[in-house]
Amino acid sequence: MSIAAPAKTRTVVEELLRRIGEGDPERIAELYAEQGDWKLDWPEAEHGRAATPWIRHRSTRADAAAHYRELADHHVPEDVATEVERVLVDGDHAVVLGVIRQTARSTGRAYHARFALHLTVEDGLVTRHHVYEDSLAVAQAFAAENRE
Repeated sequence: MSIAAPAKTRTVVEELLRRIGEGDPERIAELYAEQGDWKLDWPEAEHGRAATPWIRHRSTRADAAAHYRELADHHVPEDVATEVERVLVDGDHAVVLGVIRQTARSTGRAYHARFALHLTVEDGLVTRHHVYEDSLAVAQAFAAENRE
């Protein structure tokens, strides 16, 4: 690992977060490698996918753009707020910690979910995107019936 690796990683991650905040899926996807490792920590068998189609594993730059388009399509844009609390960098790896606040377009229910995002940056592009979030909060917001 070179001395410059953490600084390059931080620069790419900060740019990624800035672009995510701007909301242009194509510009966001430019920061992902053509092939990558994209996973979400989501209980596969427990929650239906119809209401949350953006929550799935992906592997290409085009998949990354689709993710951000699908995410925007299923949320109320005026009710989106993400708070990044920390960005931790170790060489080519970064972990982003924070809270997502959104409102499900289909149900009108607001939710907040804590998250950790593990990114790996190689040659200036994101090659790993692993998300760990409060999947129960998301599932409940999108559930046809609210079972609180």
